[in-house]
Amino acid sequence: MTTHLASYAASDATSRGRRFHEPAPGHRTEFQRDRDRIIHSAAFRRLEYKTQVFVNHEGDLYRTRLTHSVEVAQIARTIARALDLNEDLTEAIALAHDLGHTPFGHAGQDALNEKMREYGGFEHNLQSLRVVDELEERYAEFQGINLTFECREGILKHCSIPNARELGDIGHRFIDNTQPSLEAQLTNLADAIAYNSHDVDDGLRSGLINLNQLKDVALFAEPYQEVISLYPQLNERRTTYEVVRRIINMQVSDLINSTNKLLQLARPDNIEDVRKAGKSLVVFSDEMHQKNIDLKRFLHKNLYRHYRVHRMSSKAITIIHKLFDTFMHDTRLLPPDAGNRARALESEQGASGKARAVADYIAGMTDRYAIREYRRLLDPLEPT
Repeated sequence: MTTHLASYAASDATSRGRRFHEPAPGHRTEFQRDRDRIIHSAAFRRLEYKTQVFVNHEGDLYRTRLTHSVEVAQIARTIARALDLNEDLTEAIALAHDLGHTPFGHAGQDALNEKMREYGGFEHNLQSLRVVDELEERYAEFQGINLTFECREGILKHCSIPNARELGDIGHRFIDNTQPSLEAQLTNLADAIAYNSHDVDDGLRSGLINLNQLKDVALFAEPYQEVISLYPQLNERRTTYEVVRRIINMQVSDLINSTNKLLQLARPDNIEDVRKAGKSLVVFSDEMHQKNIDLKRFLHKNLYRHYRVHRMSSKAITIIHKLFDTFMHDTRLLPPDAGNRARALESEQGASGKARAVADYIAGMTDRYAIREYRRLLDPLEPT
């Protein structure tokens, strides 16, 4: 943790605490305890086999949700230290932000949301909060892992007003239009920096996009020209690494400089001033913001909509839909713990409760486990 925190940084002294009171940690800060609990959670371990863009079995070197989360944490901590913000809280939010992601990335989320539409919908960001508040079962005295308010608000990046009304204190900022901590704000942008930059790397590695296409994208073209001028004999693999790390550095530096300028204008005295600022105080410059938009548009058009990615997405949708329909039809096909929970929620909340339990079970699957469950349930020749 930084030795000096800005007056508007999150700290143990200003924390709103945990849902269930616990004695203060003896040799850690409260936010270090959050980070440690996240790392030891089952949901965190499962991120190793959850899709970023490419399904896990397609290659050993592509990013997964786990490696992405670690990369976000590394970038976010750098920004937090430069801004005199709380590195421990920043790291905890970064490591937890994808805990609720389904197998098969956004295709899996969209498929599960479609099936859950009449039961309240499904959104991975809200599911991440659900994981840490309810679904992890590690402690005798409470459900979930009982994180601090500040970590939980950082995990919940966005939320509909109807859902916010059901969440108590953690949902108030969406109703009152206030802001989360600066640590939460910067982690959100660190996520975007990591996501876009490393999807460029994975896209090039896969051969689905190429350097010639990217030469027209400003955020890539500028560092690319610098690299080939300095190292004209460098092979394509090392050229890509050099360019990607420059892309990350450009964005991080811009974010730190732009945020420092805005903080000097806004002059918050404490974290409550940050919450009442009316807008995010962690920002890119207008120029960098536009470059990010252009890179995102390129990736959506040329990578995420590539026919090979679409083929896997189509398979993923089929798997998620079939699993959901099968388990909803007969909860006895679920493993005992999940089945008991589905029937208990059904008795309390009707079909919506059963559907939520089924969605929880499916969302917790890794890519390969979902494929295996699909085969076990629907392939007559596959062992059960």
